[in-house]
Amino acid sequence: MPLLGAHMSIAGGYYKAVEAAAEAGCDCVQLFTKNNNQWRAKELTEADAERFQAALKELGISHPIAHDSYLINLGSPEDELWKKSIDALVVELQRAEMLGIPYVVAHPGAFTTSSEKQGIRRIAKGLNEVHKQTRGIDAQVLLETTAGQGSNLGWRFEHLADIIDKTSNPDRLGVCFDTCHVFAAGYSMETKKDYLATIRELDRTVGRKLVKAFHLNDSLKPLGSRVDRHAHIGEGEMGLEPFRHLLNDRRFAKVPMYLETPKGTSGAGEDFDIVNLRILRGLVG
Repeated sequence: MPLLGAHMSIAGGYYKAVEAAAEAGCDCVQLFTKNNNQWRAKELTEADAERFQAALKELGISHPIAHDSYLINLGSPEDELWKKSIDALVVELQRAEMLGIPYVVAHPGAFTTSSEKQGIRRIAKGLNEVHKQTRGIDAQVLLETTAGQGSNLGWRFEHLADIIDKTSNPDRLGVCFDTCHVFAAGYSMETKKDYLATIRELDRTVGRKLVKAFHLNDSLKPLGSRVDRHAHIGEGEMGLEPFRHLLNDRRFAKVPMYLETPKGTSGAGEDFDIVNLRILRGLVG
């Protein structure tokens, strides 16, 4: 059975995310290590880290993963924002390291007023700087596949391959594959043939072994729309088949998968995470 989890809130303490994950029946958990819409971060204490680790152990939740702040943009041509983004990503890695979290998922960046080519170079240069400032830290950045909204890079597998190729420490990077984003970017996964072709393309460019995490989200918008809008599993434009193919792909059996579907409760009063996890587990074969 694949490792399935969800993104959980850290309101009230990091251990709260672990408790929420256990309550929903997750195997693994994703969280923010700080407020994702602010630059500043509340100090992280040893006690926070110990309580978080104890909760993981006690509740049997494995593969904790972090997602970085949405403010970070390593592709920015503006020096001030670019430097601020580097500093912020360094802090994200330091916090993950302190909490014992191995990976920080990051959107590669947007080129805004420059070009795709310049944006890719800028991201690679930014990552080199981040790596220089975090020597000796085990936590790694996972570059996330994006939907390609606006000038966001990472919606083509080639973008990610190019960024990784241009960094001085490619071994310190991995990839997070988001199903909604990949679909919105134009990669079809509906039929078995389409799914295998998409994974073959991923393998040819990035290399499937670099995929260390999956985000499982259906898409509100159609294939190739380049619009990032998550939907509940089977309730969006993707339907259930892409998830069936992925969950039964033995090559990814040990790669943790995290829901980022909308929060709330269903009409029947059931937590949506519980509903989505049940649907996904029902597809395993």
